[in-house]
Amino acid sequence: MLRASVIVTLAVMFATPAAAQTAEEYRADAIAIPRAIAERYAYLDRLPDQRPPDSAVLDAEARAVGDGRALLAHAERRLLTLADHHAITGSSFVDSWGLVPTYSDLWVEWSDGRYRIDAVRTGSPAAKAGIAAGGHLVAVDGEPIEAAIAAFWADLGLAVIDQRRAFAARVLATGRRDRPRSLSIEDAGGGIRRVDLPNLYEWNAPTRGVVVSTAGDGGLLIVINDALGDDATIAAFDSAMEAAEPGQPITLDLSNTPSGGNTVVARAIMGWFVTRPTAYQIHERPEEGRRTGIPRRWIEQVSPRPGKFHDGSVTVRVGRWTGSMGEGLAIGFDALGARVVGDPMAGLLGAIEDHRLTNSGLMLKLPTERLYAVDGVAREAFRPETP
Repeated sequence: MLRASVIVTLAVMFATPAAAQTAEEYRADAIAIPRAIAERYAYLDRLPDQRPPDSAVLDAEARAVGDGRALLAHAERRLLTLADHHAITGSSFVDSWGLVPTYSDLWVEWSDGRYRIDAVRTGSPAAKAGIAAGGHLVAVDGEPIEAAIAAFWADLGLAVIDQRRAFAARVLATGRRDRPRSLSIEDAGGGIRRVDLPNLYEWNAPTRGVVVSTAGDGGLLIVINDALGDDATIAAFDSAMEAAEPGQPITLDLSNTPSGGNTVVARAIMGWFVTRPTAYQIHERPEEGRRTGIPRRWIEQVSPRPGKFHDGSVTVRVGRWTGSMGEGLAIGFDALGARVVGDPMAGLLGAIEDHRLTNSGLMLKLPTERLYAVDGVAREAFRPETP
């Protein structure tokens, strides 16, 4: 049976800080995780009862924590309860669940009582195996998908509710980081086949470089391959734009940016297309409002970059593997008047910040800010034009 628990005898992929000295200190950190979520998480209102989910299973597990490995295992499981792909730990085990969307190749949605494959990642193992959008995920490792999802949540002591269904299906379809996957797929014609796939931690994605530009009759196409967190992307994008003809239409392909990034890179890109400081997104920090009773919301602007301006039209391509900062760029360019086209994006919630547990220093990465387009639409609810 599929289990959500972590085999803690395996090595940790990234070292866990070892500040805590006693079992009691590690245990205190485990017990403090729900409070940290309650204080800092920006989306409490989407959770049942508007508070971190809890169960007798998780409560007993927290009280049994006595070392760093058990704390990390518990922290991973606590964050799973949020059913939020953007809430993760800063360390992980070699057999932790794969991160969605960065290491996923199937986007699964709960629709009409079934687990529909909404999108397949271009060039991925799933795509090469012939899996296509429009089919349905019917089993994982030979276990019917409903039973697998029930087991996933039962292992955490939680019930299956609609909000948790698609999240679990995507995690199960992505699989563990250290082993292959076996998925049963029903195609649009009703045929079912079992497909064995590697996990994407072993997949060499065909990136062709972080920024690729190609000139054609339709203008200049610039593809950014999952590099919005790399400052070197700024120089690469500048080089591509310096080759553009005056007034040449620009198509910016963000359909392979699942790992997010930072606003420095995003503002550097958008800065080519403004002549004055211009609003591109709205921030809201619920933590401060809950703590003080005074709401906090502000508008972020992008500024022009000296000597760098392009007056051609811009079209932005997006899809399910446009995540976090890629989504921020999409709503930002929409605010600047560009066309944003493609499939719905990953819908990752807000902006994440690091929160270190007091005794161990173990890092939780939690969405602490809500983000909105300048017209007030939540970033995760933004929809591109259909191409």
